[in-house]
Amino acid sequence: MIPVKYSQQDVEEYRARGYWTDQIFSDFWEKNAQDYPDKEALIDSNGSRLTWRQAKIQSDRLALKFIELNIPKDARVVINLPNSVEGFISRVACEKAGIISMTLMHTLRHKELQEIIGLIEATTVIIPRNFRKFDYYEMYQELKGSLPLVKNIFVIGSDVPEGTISFEATVQTPLEEKYPQSYLTDRRLDPTQVGFLTTTTGTTGVPKVVEQSLAARLWSTKTHVKNWKLSSDDVVCAVAPAAGAAGGTPTYFAAPQVAAKIALLCDYSATNALEFFEKEKVTIPCVVPAQLAMMMQENVEKYDLTSIRATRCAGGYLSPTLAEEVERRFHGPIFSTYGSQDTGSVSGISIEDSAAKRRSTVGKPLPGNQIKVIDDDGNILAQGEVGQLYFRGPQNSCGYYRDPVKTFSEAYDSEGWATPGDLAKIDDDGYVMIAGRKKDIIIRGGQNIYPGEIENALMAHSKVSNVAIVAMPDKIMGEKACAFVIPNQAEGVLTFEEMISYLSSKKLAKYKLPERLEIVDTFPLASESKINKVGLREIITAKLKEEGKLA
Repeated sequence: MIPVKYSQQDVEEYRARGYWTDQIFSDFWEKNAQDYPDKEALIDSNGSRLTWRQAKIQSDRLALKFIELNIPKDARVVINLPNSVEGFISRVACEKAGIISMTLMHTLRHKELQEIIGLIEATTVIIPRNFRKFDYYEMYQELKGSLPLVKNIFVIGSDVPEGTISFEATVQTPLEEKYPQSYLTDRRLDPTQVGFLTTTTGTTGVPKVVEQSLAARLWSTKTHVKNWKLSSDDVVCAVAPAAGAAGGTPTYFAAPQVAAKIALLCDYSATNALEFFEKEKVTIPCVVPAQLAMMMQENVEKYDLTSIRATRCAGGYLSPTLAEEVERRFHGPIFSTYGSQDTGSVSGISIEDSAAKRRSTVGKPLPGNQIKVIDDDGNILAQGEVGQLYFRGPQNSCGYYRDPVKTFSEAYDSEGWATPGDLAKIDDDGYVMIAGRKKDIIIRGGQNIYPGEIENALMAHSKVSNVAIVAMPDKIMGEKACAFVIPNQAEGVLTFEEMISYLSSKKLAKYKLPERLEIVDTFPLASESKINKVGLREIITAKLKEEGKLA
C-alpha cells in the first residue's frame, strides 16, 4: 500500500543516507530461530512460553492459514487482544503473509471498533473469547451487521465458538508440510510502504488511524537498541499495552533485533507487575508514568527486583520527582523516548545520559531528524526559548489512513514538518525539554500557565502520589488552574493551604498557582496510557456549574 506522506524522492534520500534498508521485522524472528532455536523468546503472564524456533513455526503456520483463507496481500487484519503471546505471533504472521496488521487496545468497544474496522475494511479479526469478564465474541456478533466485510474471526484460548477459527488449532496444524519453504517469499512487504496501522490514543471521539512504514520504525528502534544497550541477555517486559508505543516499541520492535526475551504482562495491577518482574527476572520494564506512580505506592522493597537494570517510560509526562524515586527504588536508570503515533519518533534518552538529563528531558533528536521550535506567528525561536516543536525526518509516520487532506492539514505542513502538539525548548546541550501540551496551556487573564511546570513542582510534595493541572473556566479571567491530586495515603491528604504554601516556597509566580484543589482516587485515562485531561476539565466544569459558579 502506497503511503500518504512519503514520496519516491523521500524514499531514495533515506535509502541513500543509510536510514532505510530492505529489512523488515520478521527477518529478526527468522534469524533468531536459526541462531538461537532453543532460547526462550516470548512469554506472557498467562503461562504461555515459546522459544525462537517455536515462535517461527507458529507464525509461519498462521501466515499460511491467512493465505489459505484467500486474504490478499496488503489486506488489513485487526489484532484486538490484551498483551499476549498470541498477539505477537499474529503480528509476525501478518508481516510474513504480506498483510497489514492493526493492533487495537482491548478497551475499545462497539462504537470505536465499528468506525475503525469499517474505515480500514478489515476482513479478519483476532480476539479473546473473554477478558476481564467481557465477552468479545458477543460484541463482534453484535457488530456483524455493520461490519459485513469481516469474514474471519480467530479466537484465542480453548473456548472457541462455532463459526470461528481456533488460533490454537491453527498454530498446531503443520501447514508447512503442504508448501515449499519459499512459499511466503512473494508475499514479502516493501518496508518503505505501509506495513502496519496504529491509532491515536483518542481523548475525544474515535481514534484516528495512522499509516506506518516498517523502514521508519526500524530506523528509530535501531537507535533505541543502541541507546538502551539491549542484548540477548535482556528480558524486556511490556507492562503498558503492547498495542501502543509505550509497551509495543521496546518489545515487538526493538527486542527481537538482539534476540532479547519478550515478556508480556496480560492484566495490569501494580502487584501483578512487581510479582511478574520478580518471577521472570525482568531487566527492562516498559511502562507509562501512571503505572509507575501506582507501583511506587506499593512496598517495592519486599520483591526481589535485582534483575532490573533500567526502566523505560513513555506515553505521558514523567515528573523528575517520580523518575528519581523509581531510580532509587528499582536501583537503575530510567529513560524515555518522545514522539506520537500521529507523527512518529522524535528523540530519545541514552542509558549513559546523566541523571539530570534522564529526569528532566526526553533526550536528543534521533539520527536524521530535523527539529525546530516556533512561536505562534511561525517564527523560529532561539535555543532555550519555549515554543511549539516541529520535526521531520526518516522516523515520521506515513500520515492518516488514505486521507491526504487530513494528513497535510492536521499532521504535516507542505514541507513535511510535523508537530506532536507539544511546547518544548532545546537546552544548551541539544536535549529536548517538554513544557506541556500546547492545547493544555492555561491562559489566565492573558498570561500563559504551563501545567507541566506546576505538576513537576507539586509532585515533589510528600503527600502527592500523582497530579494533573488543568484549566477551569472563570468568568473574569477566562481560565484558572485547577489541581487534581491523588494523595500519598501513607503521608495524609494534601490541603489547599498546604499546596499553596509549598508552591509559593518554590518561588513560582502568583498567577501560576492553582486556585482549586480536587482530591481523587484515580485519574481518567486515555486508552490505559495517558491521563485524560479533557475528562478532568469536563469534571471540574460540571462541578462549577453545579455550584452555580458557571452559567
